[in-house]
Amino acid sequence: MTHQNSMFDRNQFLLGTFASNCSGGMSVTKVPERWVNSWDNNLRLAHLLDDAGIDFMLPIARWIGYGGETNFHGNVLETITWATGLLAKTRNINVFATIHTAANHPAVVAKQLATIDQISGGRIGLNIVAGWNQPEYEALGLNLPAGHEERYGYAQEWFDVVKALWSRTEAFDWEGRHFQLKNILGDPRPTTRVPILNAAGSGQGRAFAAQNADFLFTPAIDLSRSGEEVAALKQQGADAGRSVGVLTFAHVVCRPTEKEAQDYLQHFGRDNADWDAVDNLVRLQFAHAQSFPHDLLALIRDRMAAGHGGYPLVGTPEQVAEGILALHKAGFNGTTLSFVDYAEEFPYFRDHVLPILESEGIRRAVA
Repeated sequence: MTHQNSMFDRNQFLLGTFASNCSGGMSVTKVPERWVNSWDNNLRLAHLLDDAGIDFMLPIARWIGYGGETNFHGNVLETITWATGLLAKTRNINVFATIHTAANHPAVVAKQLATIDQISGGRIGLNIVAGWNQPEYEALGLNLPAGHEERYGYAQEWFDVVKALWSRTEAFDWEGRHFQLKNILGDPRPTTRVPILNAAGSGQGRAFAAQNADFLFTPAIDLSRSGEEVAALKQQGADAGRSVGVLTFAHVVCRPTEKEAQDYLQHFGRDNADWDAVDNLVRLQFAHAQSFPHDLLALIRDRMAAGHGGYPLVGTPEQVAEGILALHKAGFNGTTLSFVDYAEEFPYFRDHVLPILESEGIRRAVA
């Protein structure tokens, strides 16, 4: 290992972006200025983030859209190739690849990420998805395993194979329940410890994350609940002998006045929401995923339209900074950020919110 990936720096609150590889980003809206996920826009955004010292970019791996007038997430850039291109064109920012275990062979992924490790100088991360979205399994001609236990049992062996390929220096055979490999060797191997992320809501999923991930990704629906939840998740990791950070995701509407921010939220996130796509998204989330508390359905439906269920950071720069400080106080180690138009809106956040976070001591100024 030549150096430590900067994601493991626990001395500052991590900030990243989420889903810029997806049409619409995180906002299920029909407004014409909604995010266009072209390569050019993603590269423009990556340069802005890199120059501002933002820590990472995290994509969503998606294979079919959610319907509605916009077919939300119908256009999605594949995450391995997306991450490779961005890392080759940036200097400091980390970029994750989001991988469905059922759709990607672990030996292939292990070699892909070891290659990207060289391209990036050790800035690639891996977001492991055990899978829950049945229509996507059907689109790929795969069978959705019957329950969380079966899905995470497969994911565990999948990641065990990846770890073996990244650590063993001699060819080996693998005789497991799901994989039988003969005379295989992982070469090259990553030169830097690859940060592992996993989003999990079920008991089996969180046990998997505590055992394998460096960061567990979970929604911050109600901060009055989050403090205890985050502490419990970190303790679960500690009980497994590991230090697990907890990340969440947030949606930003930052304007000079609170009224401007609230008016724009009303405009894009309610008056012009693609409600058919929202309802399809909520129905799938609640049918298959356990990341969201089911007793907050009405609140979650509203937040799904604005930011895919992310914590709302809406208001003036001071109010947005206060929201991020509240996430920090609740114990989160970082959050992703999304915007209706990432590249157009991020510079205002950079110029007016980041300095407040630096003055509060949870972020360091970029040299």
